[in-house]
Amino acid sequence: MPQAKRVSMAMVAARAGVSGQTVSRVANDSPRVDPETRARVERAMAELGYRPNRAARALRTGRTHTLGLVAQTLSTVGNSRMLQAVAESAETRGYALTVVTLGADGVIDDAFDRLRDQGVDGAIVLNEATALARDADAAGLRLIVVDSPSDDRFTVVGTDHAAGARAAVEHLLAAGHGLVHHLAGPRGSFAASERERGWREAHAAAGADAPEIVRGDWSAASGHEQVSRMLAAGEVTALFAANDQMALGALRAVAESGRRVPDDIAVIGFDDIADAADFQPPLTTVRQDFDALGEHAVRALVTAIEGGDSADLLLAPQLVVRASA
Repeated sequence: MPQAKRVSMAMVAARAGVSGQTVSRVANDSPRVDPETRARVERAMAELGYRPNRAARALRTGRTHTLGLVAQTLSTVGNSRMLQAVAESAETRGYALTVVTLGADGVIDDAFDRLRDQGVDGAIVLNEATALARDADAAGLRLIVVDSPSDDRFTVVGTDHAAGARAAVEHLLAAGHGLVHHLAGPRGSFAASERERGWREAHAAAGADAPEIVRGDWSAASGHEQVSRMLAAGEVTALFAANDQMALGALRAVAESGRRVPDDIAVIGFDDIADAADFQPPLTTVRQDFDALGEHAVRALVTAIEGGDSADLLLAPQLVVRASA
């Protein structure tokens, strides 16, 4: 079978009705193209299936048009959703993506070394890995960190986890629950600590003492185990789980105890994963906009790569009320 003919810049130029130099400028992200012309050229590129030669472009610009992504693990739903969002956003901007996972005992300096060796133009650091990034040597790498305290060394993009947790707990307190128990995420996670902070602040604002927390590892199995112990130890009428997977395990533990959700125990999760509406009962949860997080993280990184300035950004989550609370 004959190979398809490679689409050239000249072919794109003819389709868009511009010069070859204009197509080159668009392909190399030159600011010297007005928005209307850029849009016309990009449309012609998409229609013809034009793909820039990355190696040649790297030689011309000194940039590889490749972004790095560092995560402790991709096994959690939040991290896998972020990977998908970052990959899609990078692709729309003409950037490739290199992913490095650390594992439980990974060293983030080694990850940064690997990314530097591969010539990435910058990197995005996700969630649990952000704590490691604050003590790492990222010299020579432009960084965008997702979910982290503010830091002068890099731009932070994240969700207002504390606000989302407060909204969840306030919803339960307003429904007449005197206390809301908390199934927290693992120590060392910034998102988990912020969700715990919001849970505590909601109790304090209501003049109530927050009960003792139990802690899981983000998995449904840990939610089932910890909530089973919680139910055996004392009275619980309302539970805020730090993510939807642990909430799923909690729902199973409640059912096994002979209680009903929400009649006996109300349950709220966090994230609004794709399956949350299909839990039994459908899960009330706090929605994170993973697509927007990925888009803002990539946009901030590309802006930094191109010499611009980007500011920290905190996205507001949304409480989605369903049948579990």
